[in-house]
Amino acid sequence: MSQALVRIAAAWLLVLMLAVAGGIVAVNVVNNTLASPQQPVREYLDALQKGEGEKALGLLRASVPQSNAAMLDGTALQTATARISGIKYGEAEDRGNNQVMVPIDYTIDGSELRTEFLLERSGTEWLFFHTWAIVPAALPVLDVTVVNASEATLNGVPVNMPNGRNSFAVFYPGEYEASLAGEYFSAAATTATVPGRELPVAPLNLMTEATDGLKEAVGSKVNEFLDTCADTADKEQKLQPDCPFYHTTNNRVIDGTIDWSISEYPTISIEPFGGRWVVAPLNGKARIEAQQVDLFTGAVTYVNNVHDFSFTTRLDIDADTVKVTPLLSY
Repeated sequence: MSQALVRIAAAWLLVLMLAVAGGIVAVNVVNNTLASPQQPVREYLDALQKGEGEKALGLLRASVPQSNAAMLDGTALQTATARISGIKYGEAEDRGNNQVMVPIDYTIDGSELRTEFLLERSGTEWLFFHTWAIVPAALPVLDVTVVNASEATLNGVPVNMPNGRNSFAVFYPGEYEASLAGEYFSAAATTATVPGRELPVAPLNLMTEATDGLKEAVGSKVNEFLDTCADTADKEQKLQPDCPFYHTTNNRVIDGTIDWSISEYPTISIEPFGGRWVVAPLNGKARIEAQQVDLFTGAVTYVNNVHDFSFTTRLDIDADTVKVTPLLSY
């Protein structure tokens, strides 16, 4: 009877020991997975990729500096992380004072990058499981400028650019792309990668240029002005009309024979200057055809001269309206 009790007690002891060992293993497994320092980082990156800015900000426990918050949620945030691939979580490195550093390696557009997250032990749950939290810090700020424009597109989202500049709080890691694609002005896309909070973020500077559409609109108005000027000069039979071009002669030109035409229209070039857009001086050629009488011999000859001309204009753009005002000097 006593031997049977001993065997039963031994069996129960073995079961208890196995249960304790299994519990220890389970605790270690949980502490190395669901309760590991890497877990808050995984949840943070998952929130970024889903565009859940509020959740990401809570996990990062970051403060938002005085700046525009357009990049902190939704489509803009998803776009920032869309090109992140091959994420690998490194082992936690002890930094003392119950803090560890968790590195992640990944690529953006083929470039290999690394971001380090500093975490601190925030407590335990159910007596055994560690809890970790990312050490709070301020979000990075991305500065964007655009020449002679008050708007731009950043990560696919239209943003205001007062006086051609703005600053945006951004999450990390991520890639941010700015561009301008307007009817009359555009700027090629430029990108900045934000791998972490430690390094300064390179600003995005958009070099705005006049579109072909604007140049065509200005060219059409300039050509219309020159054609009208030539037609008016014909009707008024003037050698020196109120136009950029004129003809001088010591002979008498026969009235009714003067015919002005534009033989070469100006090439349009529009550049930024002094906070506005200006049209470069316009250079062209005008042809005059007429008959003239030599005052000394009375001989009638045919005039067919081409004159170079140049003038400037003032360009005014209001919403969808393009106004070109010729500036002539006499």
